Amino acid sequence: MISLERWPKVKALREKLNGKAKAEPAFRFYTLYDKMYRNDVLEAAYAQVRANGGAPGVDGANFANIESYGVNRYLAELAVELKARGYRPQPVRRVLIPKVGKPGQFRPLGIPTIRDRIVQQAVKLLLEPIFEADFTENAYGYRAGKSAHEALLAVDAELRSNHSDVVDADLSKYFDTIPHSDLMRSVERRVADRKVLWLIRVWLKVPVHEVNARGKTVISGGKKTKCGTPQGGVVSPLLANIYFRRFLLAWKKFGLDQKYQSRIVNYADDFVILTRGHAREALQAARQILQGMGLTLNEEKTRACRAWNQSFDFLGYTFGKLYTRDGKPYLGFQPSDKSVQRYRDKVRQLTAKSQTLIEVEEIAKALNQVTRGFWNYFSIGTTAKLRSALDRYLFARMVCWAKRKYPRPRPRKGRTLGLKARYAKFVAAVDQLSFGREVRRHWTVARAE
Repeated sequence: MISLERWPKVKALREKLNGKAKAEPAFRFYTLYDKMYRNDVLEAAYAQVRANGGAPGVDGANFANIESYGVNRYLAELAVELKARGYRPQPVRRVLIPKVGKPGQFRPLGIPTIRDRIVQQAVKLLLEPIFEADFTENAYGYRAGKSAHEALLAVDAELRSNHSDVVDADLSKYFDTIPHSDLMRSVERRVADRKVLWLIRVWLKVPVHEVNARGKTVISGGKKTKCGTPQGGVVSPLLANIYFRRFLLAWKKFGLDQKYQSRIVNYADDFVILTRGHAREALQAARQILQGMGLTLNEEKTRACRAWNQSFDFLGYTFGKLYTRDGKPYLGFQPSDKSVQRYRDKVRQLTAKSQTLIEVEEIAKALNQVTRGFWNYFSIGTTAKLRSALDRYLFARMVCWAKRKYPRPRPRKGRTLGLKARYAKFVAAVDQLSFGREVRRHWTVARAE
């Protein structure tokens, strides 16, 4: 979320909505639509959408087109359209994104037009502070002030407090299976503005355009659609959080947290249940609640395990039994093998033979982006040995690339002219790299924050 300091009235409005929602848990908001087409709200919405970037939708319009037309003019016309109730969303363009580490498997991503993304962001600016007042503390995904690191540290804390019998859960196509009718009831619990509710309904039922293998556009979805919120839509993560809140509340309402001595840590559609000796019972209870919500668990990936005996993955990390330098076992977490392999694959691709003609500055810049991105996220947990191993790997790959880039000079009558220059180029190439030991943020610092 970008800073709203440039739009103090938008920031103040969000604070008022949040304060009202906190003060009156049963209050329903009736007048929201007239605020979403305010100039400052649309400007803030456009700035956020622009910062997020993204590909064009079905209309092919990109940010360069809007900026050449004039952003202020574009937003003013959109405001008039919204005020006159003439706005209608365009179809969503669906693309299939390959799943990392899963050849042949794809994740559908819906891409609304930039115009629709701006309107969705304007609605999100108004709804987010309202529902933020209702979200539980153990939900960490897509929330301001919450992060994946906090979710990971929460799991680690529960394991250290002997909640070591774990339900490693995986929801089957969560975003695609959320029932519209039940979702709208969850939204209507707080929102009574019919115009805003209409917008959400039409976004849920907007047609989807997808280009098949033959290059033809296939249209699906539409008014008959009864479930699913497209991944890629600006408002979709918020709607997903609103609906999954039902599960988190039901768990406490039925007393399952006390019955099974359990704690749930949730991040978007990923969650784990940590218990003291009741993982199997907790799994069965979770299955029943989710079925009542119209959701299903992926039985192939969902399991009950004891962390001391079986490790489990969550948000790119592996939790399980580790050992101190003295050989004493403890429950901790470290980057998963899949995450590490993805990093190695990216480094190997950037330093492959096909990259020899690229300038060293470009290669170093690309490698540094990958390395910083990896270690900025995998900066907590047990990583000392892994840092050393991956730094050695990065160094070795860069040297291999440099050897191909700067081949050994041919000897001239026994002279080694050029070897020193070649060695200097190797050193210069390696000196441009950022290594894991430099991108270091110890996990105790993250915990303190």
